[in-house]
Amino acid sequence: MKKPTPEGEALTHLILETFRLNGEMIAAGNQLTKPHGLTSARWQVMGAISLEGRSLTVAQIARRMGLSRQGVQRIVNDLVKLDMLVLEPNLDHKRAHLVAISKKGRKALDQVMAAQTIWFNQLSEGLSERQLKQALKVLQSVRERSETN
Repeated sequence: MKKPTPEGEALTHLILETFRLNGEMIAAGNQLTKPHGLTSARWQVMGAISLEGRSLTVAQIARRMGLSRQGVQRIVNDLVKLDMLVLEPNLDHKRAHLVAISKKGRKALDQVMAAQTIWFNQLSEGLSERQLKQALKVLQSVRERSETN
């Protein structure tokens, strides 16, 4: 069996830490969103629409967030039942509706985003903008390399 290079070993530790961070962020996100009737997964789907600034199809949301279309469809269905999202006709595709945030959903999302700002400001204390941008650059590079392999 081939031994990992020092870079391969360091990347292994980075990826393992990323997995742990992902689990922690989902748990913390669930605590942050619960008072507003959301979960981390629901917040992620609504956030994708909000970031885009327009209605999206389920497939578009899934692609932008790196999620499965089926998983996003389930979350969208749940959020429609809760009146957080609405389905709109799609002139380009009769069966693939556009998904938009409702007034109720916008209010909940705005409240979560306000709480997120406080949380992220606390988390970033003691870290420089330079450090955070460098970490982002490394993670983006690893993701891009993984996507092309």
